[in-house]
Amino acid sequence: MQDLPPAQVTIAAVGREAGVDPALIRYYFGNRESLLFEVAQRLAHPTEDLSSDADIDPVNQLEAFIHAAFAFTRSAKYMQRLMTDELSEAKSPEIRQKLREWQKRPVSVYEAIKQRDDGDSLADYDPLFLHLAIVGMSDFFHSGASVVKMLAPEGEDLAELEKRYEAFVVRVLLDGLRRRES
Repeated sequence: MQDLPPAQVTIAAVGREAGVDPALIRYYFGNRESLLFEVAQRLAHPTEDLSSDADIDPVNQLEAFIHAAFAFTRSAKYMQRLMTDELSEAKSPEIRQKLREWQKRPVSVYEAIKQRDDGDSLADYDPLFLHLAIVGMSDFFHSGASVVKMLAPEGEDLAELEKRYEAFVVRVLLDGLRRRES
């Protein structure tokens, strides 16, 4: 998932890369959709650990979750394409339902952060819109890499540029969501 678009990730290709018979992969995962969903979940697992820590200040938790979204996108540059092009159109109703439930988790986390904060530090926000904004902003550096390269100054270190972009997005979102005195 790091190097190939999802359409090129086949059970045979995974078997070759892993050095195992593709039949073994089919035995454990059943089909390609189940395999891809499992890979996506495993790549995202560290993100989920942040969702239930009630001891973290809500603003710090929100910041950590934004950084986790960027890390998730970095873990596989084609991850959002996998979600939109492959898994959301899965033939299996079970996979589509699992994906729907999984995709709603970050929205629930943003809702929980909002509730825990109770307007003390953060302005009112729509958890769904916040999730969509974070997904779009964290993904574009990779999905729009050709545009980023075109606009970046000649010879710019793209890894350093990505770090600066992530810090910028975090700052813009947190500053924009901070509660202001009326």
